[in-house]
Amino acid sequence: MSRYAFVSTPVLDIAYLEWNPRGQQVAVLVHGWPDCPEGWIAVAERLAAAGYRVLCPTLRGFGQTRFIDPLTPRSGQLAALGRDLLDFIDALRLDQPVLVGHDWGARAVANACGLRHHAAARLVMLAVGYGTNDPNQHISLSQARNYWYHWYMATPRGEQTVVEDRAAFTRLLWDTWSPAGWYAEADLIQALEAFDNPDWAAVVLHSYRHRWGFVDGDPAYASDEALLQPAPVLAVPTLVLHGEADTCNAPETSAGREALFSGPYHRQLLPGVGHFPQREAPQAVAEAILQFCQGD
Repeated sequence: MSRYAFVSTPVLDIAYLEWNPRGQQVAVLVHGWPDCPEGWIAVAERLAAAGYRVLCPTLRGFGQTRFIDPLTPRSGQLAALGRDLLDFIDALRLDQPVLVGHDWGARAVANACGLRHHAAARLVMLAVGYGTNDPNQHISLSQARNYWYHWYMATPRGEQTVVEDRAAFTRLLWDTWSPAGWYAEADLIQALEAFDNPDWAAVVLHSYRHRWGFVDGDPAYASDEALLQPAPVLAVPTLVLHGEADTCNAPETSAGREALFSGPYHRQLLPGVGHFPQREAPQAVAEAILQFCQGD
């Protein structure tokens, strides 16, 4: 792994980690919220050992990624995450990489494929089901309870917590989304460092508020939003990995999505794993990705 490198896109200076720069096949691993690119290290090392060039970009509002124009709205809308990823692919001249994403990253990789046909050779989503961007989507009462933090961030009190007490907020989420004892304190501290970005709070608050229709999106992404609602059918071969013990996005939320894929589609549940499969079971995740990519 190199130190962070940077690439400029039309909107962002994106910080990213890289393994095995001379690898013939490329895999892009996109982190989620609240997390950071380092959460992929164990998976990335395994993929690099198998011959992949591995890139882990930092999302807008996180780490050392910065907006180029101070006047650009600090939007966290999901369409923007997909467009950011396509801009990253274009800036590095990547040809149909394997796109792998967790949580926000899973939405980013899926939306990138929804916005551009054949953006990826393969698509892998962790802990999130496809077709869940619609603010009018049906969710069960138990899932609405799981999403308490979404509704909390729509309030002034929630905004204050995101701005002033992000460490305690993140610890609470990490402690309750997966079985006890799954992370080391150093891992949490490392993730928290990625939130010391001047735009982190604004991007996070906008993302969750826009997701449920509480605020408007950035007009720059209006055409992308139109392409993604309703969710387009994806032809790219897709694998969904979901922890059976995920108490953020319950496993049922990724079930029954087959009709949204015209290409090969596989879904695999991971026993005893919560919301962070790439951290909790990195070898199982890496092997599942490699086996999927080697298939027809």
